Amino acid sequence: MFVLDSHCDTPSQILRGRDLAKDNELAHIDIPKLRRGGVDAAFFALYIPADLDEDAAYEYACLLYDKVIETIAANPESLALALSREQAYDNKNKGLISIFLGLENGSPIGHSIERLREFYDKGVRYVTLCHSRDNQICDSCASMDKTWHGLSPFGREVVAEMNRLGMLVDVSHISDEAFYDVLECSSKPVVATHSCCRALACHPRNMTDDMIRALARNGGVIQINFYPVFLDSDFPEDEMFTAPRPSYRRIADHIDHVVQLVGMDHVGIGSDFDGIDVTPEGMDDVSELPELFAELRRRGYSQADLDKIASGNFFNAFSC
Repeated sequence: MFVLDSHCDTPSQILRGRDLAKDNELAHIDIPKLRRGGVDAAFFALYIPADLDEDAAYEYACLLYDKVIETIAANPESLALALSREQAYDNKNKGLISIFLGLENGSPIGHSIERLREFYDKGVRYVTLCHSRDNQICDSCASMDKTWHGLSPFGREVVAEMNRLGMLVDVSHISDEAFYDVLECSSKPVVATHSCCRALACHPRNMTDDMIRALARNGGVIQINFYPVFLDSDFPEDEMFTAPRPSYRRIADHIDHVVQLVGMDHVGIGSDFDGIDVTPEGMDDVSELPELFAELRRRGYSQADLDKIASGNFFNAFSC
């Protein structure tokens, strides 16, 4: 089984000084934990705060990129950059963990398609179109007064160019209107790299059943987020550090929901580790990921099913 986590915010922690070679006590992700968790590949998201202007966002993205590349270079016995599924498989055969790159928030692109191409050339293989505020590409699910009511005209150009380049469009964080605009514009499968099901946790960051069905018709995949606020409506966001945490089995509940709704081919895992303040009970960091697959086995999932959830579904969208 090849295990891929499609969204980790580890670059921000590297920037703060985390040494991935060490088993860091409070970290969600480092090399020893990735090894214990059986993780073969992870997308490291270059997270860009929404309050940065376009030029500052670009500079910050480049800084995060440089730090990740330095970290990979400092750990050649454990890590390797990956640009494709085939390269990731080859890295695994060499005993290496693949690091893919994503850009979380398209603001560093500014209004320049050339900047988008530059990030692709650097190795970025998906872009989360926006984050917690509307930007020049589209509206955020978090904004009250929408700027574009979907994609902007420039955003439509961005989606078209990403399709041409072979870069995945990530619809996590974007508004419902923008989501449907993306599906209308995209000629390729799109992904939600770290989202959950609104039917199980009523939060605007999550996807409705209609959205999940539309994503499946597009050939895309929803990668289930591990953040308790997105997993369980009963988990109080304003008391998250004191309230009882939902079990890691809630992640499996969201996987079950997607499978029952659209079948086995459109779901995976995108933990959001290192970007969430609280984790589910029993899933304190990436080393405990085997417990999730054990739970899915207990629920009757076959090894072929687990292979799809672990990476196969995401890679099918990625390689289109």
